[in-house]
Amino acid sequence: MATINKVDSIEKLDDLFERSKLEPVLLFKHSNACGISAHVLDMVQEVEGDLNVIVIQENRDLSNEVAKRTGHTHQSPQAFVLRYGKPIYHATHYGIDPKTITEKLK
Repeated sequence: MATINKVDSIEKLDDLFERSKLEPVLLFKHSNACGISAHVLDMVQEVEGDLNVIVIQENRDLSNEVAKRTGHTHQSPQAFVLRYGKPIYHATHYGIDPKTITEKLK
């Protein structure tokens, strides 16, 4: 099971991008008003390691910053595996695959 870490400040987001220089980092953008997002979040919790979650309704500014840094338009749910500050994996909605994420985190 994943350890869920809430990303609720620009400092935490900066730390994730910085940590991605040392190891792959999983970032998940979640809408707490969307049934699909809730279901996909449950699926992604199967991944071992840290699951870093931005709740869109609480931190839209951080979601926009992720879009700016990655070049991927905002969607939710949306998953990234970051390495060296860049996405090596990106998917949205039911295209998000926990098995592929696990492989990318190795």
